[in-house]
Formats: sequence, C-alpha cells, structure tokens
Amino acid sequence: MEVQGRIKMVGETQSFGSNGFRKREIVVTTDEQYPQHIMVEFVQDKTDLLNNYQVGQQVKISINLRGREWVNPQGETKYFNSIQGWRIEALQAEAGGANMPPVPPADAFEPAGDLKEDDSDDLPF
Repeated sequence: MEVQGRIKMVGETQSFGSNGFRKREIVVTTDEQYPQHIMVEFVQDKTDLLNNYQVGQQVKISINLRGREWVNPQGETKYFNSIQGWRIEALQAEAGGANMPPVPPADAFEPAGDLKEDDSDDLPF
C-alpha cells in the first residue's frame, strides 16, 4: 500500500527502553477533495530514511498496516492499529501543466473568412 502527499511534519527519532527500540513519525497531508493528515511511523533502521526529507516536500510512502491486541489489567481486550512505513521517495512537483503543449498567441489564428448561408458544405448533418 502507498500514501502520497505533502510532508506536514517530520518528528525526531525517539528511543524506548534498554533494548534500543527506535521510532520516528512523519505526517503527510493527502492531496484530495478532503485532505487527510496521515501519521506514518518508521521504526528501527528505517528511521534514517527520513533524514533527507523536509516539510513541504511531495512524497510517496510505502506502508504496512499493523494491528495489535492488548489485555489491560482489568481483563478488557483492546485493539490498536498503526501505519508503518518502509520506503519513502520524493515526487516531483508538477509545474502547472508542464507536460501540456504550449498555447499559441491569439494573433496566430487567422479568421475563417466570410461564411455565407448559400455556401454548400459536405457535412452529413
């Protein structure tokens, strides 16, 4: 799965416990009718992938959805989901129709000349 959008925030690397677990979060705002702010976490050695990215960049992030079950001390079962990134790449910002052919200036068009009703045309309609 993939998420595309503009980087809104890149967090610092966080370390947890004595086992050396590391996590780094990034928030991407999608580019759609109702933009979504999607938080994606990168863990362990993948945290370094975010070093070269900054707020405002357009990116595509490859993700995995993760789910966990946890039973609290009262015996209630809770479920948690996370979005974990494993690859990120920069997207080139589209420069306002850069792939479209140039529009000729208005004076490049010639008028059609006089059209008269009695001129016959061979159009079938």
